[in-house]
Amino acid sequence: MQAETVSLTVDFSLIIVTAVTLSYIAQRTGQPTIIAYIFTGIVLGPVFLNVVSETVIVDLMAELGLGFLLFLLGMKMRIDDIREILRPIINIAVWQTILQTALAFAVAWLLGFTLVETVIIALATVFGATPIIVKLLTDKDELSTLPGRIDIGVLIIQDIYLVVLLALLSAESLGSTSEVALSIGTIFALIAGIGAFSYISSKYILPRLFDLVADDQESFLVVGIAWAFLFIAVAEQLDLSIEVGAFLAGLSLAQVSYTSELTERVRPLTDFFMVVFFSSIGLRLAADQLFAYWEEALIASALMMVGNFLIMFGLINYEDFTPETSFIGSINLIQVSEFSLVVGAIAVSRGFVDLDILGFLSLMAIVTMALSTYVINYNYQIWSRVEPYFARFESPDKRDVELRTYRDHAVVIGYDDVTKRVLPRLKESYGDVVVIDRNPGHLEFLQNSPYEYIYGDFKHGELRKAAGIGRAAFVLSSSVEPDVNWTALRDADEDALVFVEADSKTDAVELYRRGATYVIISTALTADQLAATVESYLVDPETFRREITRDRTTLGGEIDG
Repeated sequence: MQAETVSLTVDFSLIIVTAVTLSYIAQRTGQPTIIAYIFTGIVLGPVFLNVVSETVIVDLMAELGLGFLLFLLGMKMRIDDIREILRPIINIAVWQTILQTALAFAVAWLLGFTLVETVIIALATVFGATPIIVKLLTDKDELSTLPGRIDIGVLIIQDIYLVVLLALLSAESLGSTSEVALSIGTIFALIAGIGAFSYISSKYILPRLFDLVADDQESFLVVGIAWAFLFIAVAEQLDLSIEVGAFLAGLSLAQVSYTSELTERVRPLTDFFMVVFFSSIGLRLAADQLFAYWEEALIASALMMVGNFLIMFGLINYEDFTPETSFIGSINLIQVSEFSLVVGAIAVSRGFVDLDILGFLSLMAIVTMALSTYVINYNYQIWSRVEPYFARFESPDKRDVELRTYRDHAVVIGYDDVTKRVLPRLKESYGDVVVIDRNPGHLEFLQNSPYEYIYGDFKHGELRKAAGIGRAAFVLSSSVEPDVNWTALRDADEDALVFVEADSKTDAVELYRRGATYVIISTALTADQLAATVESYLVDPETFRREITRDRTTLGGEIDG
C-alpha cells in the first residue's frame, strides 16, 4: 500500500510539473493551455516516455475534472448577457447544430469510417471550444461586443446539447430505437426537473445562502463547491452523468450576484482537475492509436474549419446582422473543441469506438484549436483584409442590434462614505456607473441602486473586464492598497481621469508617477482639517463654539453635552 501511495505521488508530481512546463511554453507561443494538458499525457504516456499510466485514482480525478469543467462552464452562462438577441441566437444555434453535424457526418463517411464511428465523430465535433473562446474574447475585451455575445449565446445552446448528449451516452441501454427514444425522454424529464430546481434556487435559495457566508471567504468557497456536489449526487441518484449535475449547479450560480467572485475562487481547483482530465486522454493513447488516422485528421480539420465558418456566416447573415458581425462571429467558432475528446472518451469507455477514433479526435482538436487561437487573436485584422470580398452581403436591411455596453462610463472601486457621496454626481455626469465592492453588507443597497454592481475583489482580472475599466472615462478608487490602485492605473485608458487614495505621501508620489490624475491623501487631509480646527478655536473661540453648536444641530442632536 505504501509503495502504491509513493507511486501515485510520483505520478501526480510528474503530471503537474510537466503540465506547468508545457503550459508556460503554450502561453509564450499564444496557445491555449488545454493543448498543453493533452500533450502532458502524450509525453508521459505510451506515445513517448511511458512513465505514467492510468490508475483508479487518476480515472476518478479525471472524472471530477470533467465535472468541474462543466461546473465552471455553467457559471459563465448568464442568460441576461444574451437576452436582447435570444431569438436569433436560438435560430442560429439550432441550425448550426444540425448543419455542422451533417457536415461532420459527410466528411467522416467520405474518409472511410464505419457508420458507428461516423456517428460518434459527427456528434463529437459539433461543439465550439467554450473555455478557449471565452478566455480569448475576454482577454481581447470582445466578450461584450455583438459578435462576442452571439458566440456566447450559440455556445450556451451547444453546451445544453452537450449535457444531453453526455447523459445519453452514459445511459445504461441504447440497443434499439425505442430504448434510445425512452432514454432521451427520461433524460429530458430529469434534466427539466433538476433545471427547474436550479432556476428556483437561483432566485430564492442561493442569494440568501451566500448572504450568510459572504463574510467568511473559506465558507464562501466551500458552499459553492458543496452546491456543485449536491447537484452531482442528485444527478447520479437519478442515473444521470455527473456532468449534467455539475453544469446545472453552475448554471444556477451564474444568475446570482456572487458569481464573478466565486468563479475566480473555484478556477484554481478546476484548473487542477482539468490538468488530470486532459492528461488522462493522452495517457490512454499509444503512438499507433494517436497517429492511426493522422492524414484523415488533417483533411477533416481543414474541411471542418472552412465548413464551420461558412455555415455560421450564412446563418448569422440570414438573421440580418451586418457582414462584419457575421464574419467575426463565424471566424471565432471554427475549431473542433476539447469537448470532442470528452464525447470520444465516453464513447470509448462504452465500447462504441476504439482508441484509434479518440486519437483521430485528439489530433483534430489539437490542430484546430491551435490554428483558431491565432485566428481569434487577429480576427479584426483578417476582416480588414477580406472586407471588400464581402461587400456583396451589404444591404440597407442589415443592421446590428444596439447592445448596452459600458463605454465612457465611471468605475468606482469600493463603496464607503467617500464614494457614496460622489456616486449621484458621477451618475449625472457619466450616465453608467459600475461599482466593484466585496463587502456583502452593501449588497442589498447596491443591487437596488441606480448603479451597476459587481460583487468581488477588484484584483481579479475577470471582474475588471466585466466592469469595462479599460473603456471608462472616470475611475475612482477608495482603496489605499497600492497594488489595487496600481492595477487600476495600469488597466485604465490613458485618457481617463483616475482618482485614487493613499495613506502616505510616499505612496502618493508613486501613484502620480504611474499616471494618477489626483491622489487623495486621507491622513494628510485629516491632519490638515484637525490643524485648521484647532487654529480656528485659538483665533476666535466664540465663533468656533457657534459652529460646533450648528454642527451638532445638523447631526440631529445625537451628540450629548
